[in-house]
Amino acid sequence: MPYQRGHIPQSIDETVDMLASGNYLAGRSLATVLFLSLRMKRPLFLEGEAGVGKTEIAKVLSAALDRPLIRLQCYEGLDISSAVYEWNYPAQMLEIRLAEASGTTDRSRIEADIFSERYLIRRPVLQALSSPDGRAPIFLIDELDRTDEAFEAFLLEVLSDFQVTVPELGTIRAAEPPIVIITTNRTREVHDALKRRCLYHWVDYPEAAQELEIIRRKVPGCNETLSRQVVAYVQKLRALDLFKNPGVAETIDWATALTELDRMALDPETVSDTLGTLLKYQDDIARIDGAEGSKLLDDVKAGLAATG
Repeated sequence: MPYQRGHIPQSIDETVDMLASGNYLAGRSLATVLFLSLRMKRPLFLEGEAGVGKTEIAKVLSAALDRPLIRLQCYEGLDISSAVYEWNYPAQMLEIRLAEASGTTDRSRIEADIFSERYLIRRPVLQALSSPDGRAPIFLIDELDRTDEAFEAFLLEVLSDFQVTVPELGTIRAAEPPIVIITTNRTREVHDALKRRCLYHWVDYPEAAQELEIIRRKVPGCNETLSRQVVAYVQKLRALDLFKNPGVAETIDWATALTELDRMALDPETVSDTLGTLLKYQDDIARIDGAEGSKLLDDVKAGLAATG
């Protein structure tokens, strides 16, 4: 049975179809762990190099299941006020002054008024725990490894009970736990205690055939010859000792750029002129923008000619 939009998939095959409906080509192992995550209502912990498509999974899920996507972009120094909630202090101060001007002296009444939902600013964590229509959102915790261990410990508490305590209001608990996707680029190790709450999958670079199909779907204007050369070139680049290997996102960007330039095939000058869409570090660009890059292109064309 084909996947029906808006419904939790009932099998691994339906999960593959669901992802494919959003032009995301997933291997069986990824589809399996995603299916189990949805069925078991457990967070899914996705680890892998930057640009391999971890974040895209949450976006596809949001579109396929017809649920809002709430994204918590992690960074160093992320705190409770940015991630969970904070009070609208200017509005509270204005309310206090208006109360004083009107002659109100009941402090408990003023306090109850200013620390009410009306003045609460919900940040991503609190938004993810609120599903007024009964449909839990997709909660993307992106690049968790960029935060510190203190925030990671707080997040562990949230994921354990799917609740947050606001001292002035009490405990806010999710009526239905959100569908949680956690991503990390492995710039540091995330604590085992948090990983134990999740199902885990390592998202690797796609094989050549899969990456070619991704280009066909994402950059339909790119002709077949150029698509094959782009994928073969990127696959060979990843085998080199670069500072940062190009991800799938960079492959798509490069194919798009070459299509915009009306290129039908790769040549040394075109590769040199467009390396900035593929590689993001000058040392990597300098290494490829020369004899090594030309040899790489020759190897690509020879390899494609040999395989027909």
